[in-house]
Amino acid sequence: MHSNRDKEEMDGGGEIEGADENEFAPGSSRGGRKYSPVVAHDNDRAVLEMSSIDPRSSRQDLKKVKVSMQPDVASEEIEGSMPNHSVNGPQKESKLELFGFDSLVNILGLKSMTGDQIQAPPSPRDGGDVSITLERSRPTAVKSGTLMGVFVPCLQNIMGIIYYIRFSWIVGMAGIGESLLLVAFCGSCTFLTTISLSAIATNGAMKGGGPYYLIGRALGPEVGVSIGLCFFLGNAVAGAMYVLGAVETFLNAVPAAGIFKETVTKVNGTAIAEPITRPSLHDLQIYGIVVTILLCFIVFGGVKMINRVAPAFLVPVVFSLICIFSGILLARHDRPAVAFTGLSSESFKENWGPAYQRTNNAGIPDPNGKIYWNFNALVGLFFPAVTGIMAGSNRSASLKDTQRSIPVGTLAATLTTSGLYLVSVLFFGSVATRDKLLTDRLLTATIAWPFPAIVYIGIILSTLGAALQSLTGAPRLLAAIANDDILPVLNYFKVVDGSEPHVATFFTAFICIGCVVIGNLDLISPTITMFYLLCYAGVNLSCFLLDLLDAPSWRPRWKFHHWSFSLVGALLCIVIMFLISWAFTVVSLALASLIYYYVSIKGKAGDWGDGFKSAYFQLALRSLRSLGASQVHPKNWYPIPLIFCRPWGKLPENVPCHPKLADFANCMKKKGRGMSIFISIIDGDYHERAEDAKTACRQLSTYIDYKQCEGVAEIVVAPNMSEGFRGIVQTMGLGNLKPNIIVMRYPEIWRRENLTEIPATFVGIINDCIVANKAVVIVKGLDEWPNEYQRQYGTIDLYWIVRDGGLMLLLSQLLLTKESFEGCKIQVFCIAEEDSDAEGLKADVKKFLYDLRMQAEVIVISMKSWEGQGEQQESIEAFSAAQRRIASYLGEMKERAQRDKTPLMADGKPVVVNEQQVEKFLYTTLKLNSTILKYSRMAAVVFVSLPPPPANHPAFFYMEYMDLLVENVPRLLIVRGYRRDVVTLFT
Repeated sequence: MHSNRDKEEMDGGGEIEGADENEFAPGSSRGGRKYSPVVAHDNDRAVLEMSSIDPRSSRQDLKKVKVSMQPDVASEEIEGSMPNHSVNGPQKESKLELFGFDSLVNILGLKSMTGDQIQAPPSPRDGGDVSITLERSRPTAVKSGTLMGVFVPCLQNIMGIIYYIRFSWIVGMAGIGESLLLVAFCGSCTFLTTISLSAIATNGAMKGGGPYYLIGRALGPEVGVSIGLCFFLGNAVAGAMYVLGAVETFLNAVPAAGIFKETVTKVNGTAIAEPITRPSLHDLQIYGIVVTILLCFIVFGGVKMINRVAPAFLVPVVFSLICIFSGILLARHDRPAVAFTGLSSESFKENWGPAYQRTNNAGIPDPNGKIYWNFNALVGLFFPAVTGIMAGSNRSASLKDTQRSIPVGTLAATLTTSGLYLVSVLFFGSVATRDKLLTDRLLTATIAWPFPAIVYIGIILSTLGAALQSLTGAPRLLAAIANDDILPVLNYFKVVDGSEPHVATFFTAFICIGCVVIGNLDLISPTITMFYLLCYAGVNLSCFLLDLLDAPSWRPRWKFHHWSFSLVGALLCIVIMFLISWAFTVVSLALASLIYYYVSIKGKAGDWGDGFKSAYFQLALRSLRSLGASQVHPKNWYPIPLIFCRPWGKLPENVPCHPKLADFANCMKKKGRGMSIFISIIDGDYHERAEDAKTACRQLSTYIDYKQCEGVAEIVVAPNMSEGFRGIVQTMGLGNLKPNIIVMRYPEIWRRENLTEIPATFVGIINDCIVANKAVVIVKGLDEWPNEYQRQYGTIDLYWIVRDGGLMLLLSQLLLTKESFEGCKIQVFCIAEEDSDAEGLKADVKKFLYDLRMQAEVIVISMKSWEGQGEQQESIEAFSAAQRRIASYLGEMKERAQRDKTPLMADGKPVVVNEQQVEKFLYTTLKLNSTILKYSRMAAVVFVSLPPPPANHPAFFYMEYMDLLVENVPRLLIVRGYRRDVVTLFT
């Protein structure tokens, strides 16, 4: 029997599978290993007829070790003629043979943990088989260090066009005081995010994908993919923004380079009236497409090419900053231009307070302008100047040491740029008048010394550097999402480890060029900022959750973190999003929610051990402790059925459970709330059948998922069914979350197939349930049980004979909540000892049902009328047949006792047979069966109380009583409650 399993792509052509787990035992002959090639089984079918879903497991099965060879390595069989050699080479005599495995440096030990030889599964869905790759050495991919891999990309992304053309204007509008507050407010958000990023990045090995990898492993695949795709989209569109900014600056600096005629915007209502030129849209499009293509060629060159080109973009930027600060220090009154004051305390005082006012579209003060600026609006304008802290983590797959480079490089870039902004606020506010700050868009170029033109070069190269980092990080982010195999639609962007994501780069370039063609991204750019903030919030929430839960696996090397910092960082991100624009915030959150919904529906299931699972675990533990060990109040009672899947007979191969058992289990829950435990017992020795039990458990779990039933699967290996069930009924569950109802199928086939061992097992299970104080529900006619689409009409008849705590009444009410039974009505039949008791009993039952808020018709049958009614013909025939079989069985028992000179024995123990009592029991079941057939032949479901097995009676006799009771009743539930109430009359 082959278990269905997604086959992972291997580098090589051949696969070799170990045949026996004992190959790794200390006593096995390693030289005698013999590997046989595995042929792909294309005909493997699903383990269930009703499901095509494969059982998935994230557990690596050491029993199956696949060895993959490269195509250029000839596959050959490793024969036993090499006694002193194995896959790894010569085997030395182990001094740790007592421990049963080789030392930790073997191929299944630390090397597999660090990924030196064994590749980790590409998908969280299936742990797959451990793969041992035998290949020729190949050149390793180029890896970057902290400086070129993290610090420089982050610095290039953070230092952008806003500093050059907008920062001095912000200082003029907000004043020095509020500008410092603005920088501190936005910088604290990125600083706290960097702290959270450092903590998560140092909590273990990190693969490609940067923030997506961190968020996905902390908050789950759905959240990770939704935020990751939004962040990818933000990076791709941001690349277009940077390209357009560089092209526009170039055309402003060199107007003659324009192909089309420029558009001139006149400026009115300002103290310093100057015309502002704006390049033609067609020039922006043409130059933008060309620049994007050139940057893509650099990206296609790989990390090595990017690391060579990055300094060429960064050095002129640094030089331009030196020129700007040199010009500020050398500035004097009206030099280098009118309205400059040099570094002056008077200017500092005048520019300390804010001067919020209306401006035109170009940002020039205008009393009739359409835009009014305040602190909230400036947050939206300035915040893109501090984004870019993820540029280094986006390239995590290309870093030598992610756990050192990401914290050090990102934090260094964040502190460097924040310090630069704070110093620039003080200098810009002290060097010129407020009018000059508000009207000179390129004040940085005006004041730069000795080469003002270097600022234009700095603007162009800083934006191109940021565009290069966006076009570098975005494809790697998309490839990392695709490699996790969550969304099949992204399979086109998968790449092999160490390879460049060319297809993803093409797609990113396509998006970037499309946005460049639009030319005006004023409406899109706020959404980009939202995507960045959404990603930052995700990183902070991830660290907050992991830090708060403090699971044993949470051991980050970065010690300077606390859950309160992460919480404040996440709240700052949300606040800034709404400060910038509540409309764009809603749009970005809606897009992320749509992606989340799509991933949850179309995505493949994954389990990365995320923080939510840890939170659920701790919440479950707390809830379990809060429930305590005392009995649950009837108002809080929920049915927790233990579904006994092992049939009385055999099901088709690879079908772990009767298909209708899950349908019945769902009928015992109100609106699907509650838990079911599906158990099955495998006969045999645990050590020999452990693997069979795991396979069966996966198949049963697949069945439960397919039937959409909230439950868990458990497989127990025991010497026999009785012993296995006795252990289950004693130990299954925790505290008050133990199963309280045992559900099983009635053994209708035991006589037809002459299964003589069933009566003793069946009676033993019922007695075990009674001793363990578990309720019992036995389903007769399970094959005809309706599914959710089969509507039932008629009545649900309850033959309420003994007190059962209200369980039978409650189960009937739960049936009415299901669509298949909602058209039925309940009838309650009660048995009265005397005619005089009938009316009183009926009134009492009606009052009881009314107080329980249950609607039902009450019918009382007295014993006297019972005696007078005629039996159904089929019941008489079944009664006669049962008498003959019991007489025959009793005769055999007496003969055997006389022959062996022992007391009467049955089922391996002495029994006492009172023939008159046996006859009485048979007669009682005959009368009850006749009554059921008389009143409930057309009922949708019949409930009847389960009689306990009489003491010292053979199990064969009890089965005869039960067979007579259920004879010719097509759909019957036999119910026995336990020593407590499950319904209450009180609010």
